[in-house]
Amino acid sequence: MKLTSVITLAMFLNFSGMILLSCQTTKEKEEDAKENVQDAKHELADVKEDIKSDSVKAVQVEEWKIFRNDSEARIRSNDIRIAALKKKMEKPGNKLDAKYPETIMVLEKKNKELTERMDAYEKNQSDWEEFKREYNHDMEELGAALKDFRVNNKK
Repeated sequence: MKLTSVITLAMFLNFSGMILLSCQTTKEKEEDAKENVQDAKHELADVKEDIKSDSVKAVQVEEWKIFRNDSEARIRSNDIRIAALKKKMEKPGNKLDAKYPETIMVLEKKNKELTERMDAYEKNQSDWEEFKREYNHDMEELGAALKDFRVNNKK
């Protein structure tokens, strides 16, 4: 019986100690709760930032696809215009400027460079907005040059 009393007393002291050690003051509980709230706010902000970043990336991917398809169509259209200009050059009896073939070659080279820039950007994406602005500017210049070229040589 003596052994069971000692074991019972040891268990009682053990549980009493655990209860006393686990008790916190109201102030400590409040501080822990504030820390938990702060941690939760930080985690929420991180999650919101991740979601925003993921949605921006998804929009950029979709915008890239649309931009690429549009650009490829414009490049094909330029190729058709250039081919028509070359065909016009081959027709007998046309009085064309001596620089006509050289100018066609320059326009063809610019169109090919635009295709290469598109491929290079796809492999090594950098500042999207800057690329898009510069690419569209160059594409519009080429389109205007092709349009003006045909007008100037219809004399």
